[in-house]
Amino acid sequence: MTCDKKTLTLLFEKYIKKLRITPAWDVKLVFVEDPMWPKTGDFKIDCDDRKAVLLLNIAAPKQENLEEVIVHELMHIKMYPLDQVTESLIANCFEEGSAACGFAYRQFFTALEQTVEELTKCFLLEFGENRDFSYGRCENAASFNDLYEELNSIK
Repeated sequence: MTCDKKTLTLLFEKYIKKLRITPAWDVKLVFVEDPMWPKTGDFKIDCDDRKAVLLLNIAAPKQENLEEVIVHELMHIKMYPLDQVTESLIANCFEEGSAACGFAYRQFFTALEQTVEELTKCFLLEFGENRDFSYGRCENAASFNDLYEELNSIK
């Protein structure tokens, strides 16, 4: 699949409608052309005004499937109210900077990312033009054998 701006813009427009993000939200796609930007996708959001900007790295993406990245970031916008409620609960239930607070945040963000990614995969399998998932994060991860060897060395 080509990754030109026109194709990516059309995919973005397709998914903001399919996910029913518009017309309730005003969302804009901005292409990041800085090869030093460390992410493939991100968003900025103004919840009070219901506006969001999806940032998409086209200079040096870390993922192979930019359609997947678009859907993933839009899923974050869709889940944003739940995200904010959960963060507020954590902030109000745990002392800032405490181990418990750090643990709660890590657990929440891990669960949020896993949920968003699973929803993204389901959506791509149903509606995607490119249904090949990105495995970019696996490239630098340790293999199972490496992890197993490290566990064997613990005494």
